[in-house]
Amino acid sequence: MAARAAPESLSVDRHGAVAVVTFRRPDQLNAISTPMMAEITEAFLGLGRDPEVNVIVLTGEGRGFMAGADIKEYAGQADSAFDDFQTRGRAMYAAIEDNPKPVIAAVNGYALGGGFEMVLCCDIVLASSKAKMGLPEVKLGLVPGGGGTQRGVARLGANRAAYLLLTGAMLPAATFADYGLVAELTEPDDLMPRALALAGELATASPDAIRELKTLVHFATRNELPAGLDREGEAVRSLFRTDFAKARVREFAEKSAAREREKRG
Repeated sequence: MAARAAPESLSVDRHGAVAVVTFRRPDQLNAISTPMMAEITEAFLGLGRDPEVNVIVLTGEGRGFMAGADIKEYAGQADSAFDDFQTRGRAMYAAIEDNPKPVIAAVNGYALGGGFEMVLCCDIVLASSKAKMGLPEVKLGLVPGGGGTQRGVARLGANRAAYLLLTGAMLPAATFADYGLVAELTEPDDLMPRALALAGELATASPDAIRELKTLVHFATRNELPAGLDREGEAVRSLFRTDFAKARVREFAEKSAAREREKRG
């Protein structure tokens, strides 16, 4: 069997149980082309199946995290090719959002259109203070096609999402920190060290518990509260029966008992 060709528009680097996916089309601000879309989908599906990977970090090379779709490619597409691009895009975003491993976005620069939709698919968002984000599709007479309207409302709230969508505004990362989308804002040089440190912390936790937590967060945004509480109950009962949890619970109880004995002298 012939060896699979290495991806040309991204790289995947390993740091222990952490995989770093870096978009590498800096001359195009990492805009998504059709070949790049296929490489992203394949990379995330593969990492999701890899037992040696616990956490994924996603970032871009140069001044862009990802500046959306490659509009030059749009301009030359027939209607059928455009439709296929959108269908493939939906599969790409699902490979990120539904990945069994947590995905941390390290937003280093411009995240616009499809790039911002990619941010919306990630579980935790860290951003450089220099980064800017937005959904400018309205300026092309279009709407987002990769979940920007639906995930945007879910993550930002209807009023903020409507403002972003209807104006096509490009806003600084600090605004999205105020909105609650960006969990941490860093200086540019501190972004990747912080992302790797956070990923390393998550990678030491129980993979089963992390997977269930990711599932529960998604479930909460898509279902009514009673169904979510039922799903949460199933998860905690299942996890309590794992060797990892039993050992950690026993360790905590033993340490707590030792502290109580010390207090009593």
